[in-house]
Amino acid sequence: MHQTLTTTPHFLAMPTAEVRAYQAGGPDSYGLAPERRISDGDGVPCRHCLAHVAAGLPYLVLAHRPFPNLQPYAETGPIFLHAEPCPRYAATEILPPMLDSPDYILRGYGPDDRLVYGTGAVTPRGEIEDRARLLLAREDIAYVHVRSARNNCFQCRIDRNPAANA
Repeated sequence: MHQTLTTTPHFLAMPTAEVRAYQAGGPDSYGLAPERRISDGDGVPCRHCLAHVAAGLPYLVLAHRPFPNLQPYAETGPIFLHAEPCPRYAATEILPPMLDSPDYILRGYGPDDRLVYGTGAVTPRGEIEDRARLLLAREDIAYVHVRSARNNCFQCRIDRNPAANA
């Protein structure tokens, strides 16, 4: 089935069960307990509620691999989460508030969770939705990752279906 450019991109946060395990002290992708820190209110985006951790609040920093299995394209990197439970981002059709940098890297991945070559591009913030629509219109792309253009950190996933990655 061919997707059309009218595909609505859905911004998906990390699954709640996975986040709650980290918040309870469960091991990260390297087998380590998440580190607990206090936010200074600057540049600490939570990958679950997709908002910034406010100054003075505790947060976790941990290694995260947003892929189901180990394979050559399964990047692992640092992410932040609120240390205490927060609600999962629900307004999936709206650009998340934590995406407030001037630009991000968008990359398409196939149904096998492997990078689709030629899809990665630094994308201005105001063009994220249009770029996601173009990528998701391709039959060989199952989902898109939004990553920091400065540090390559995973931010969130974009999918055609809001129920994906539940």
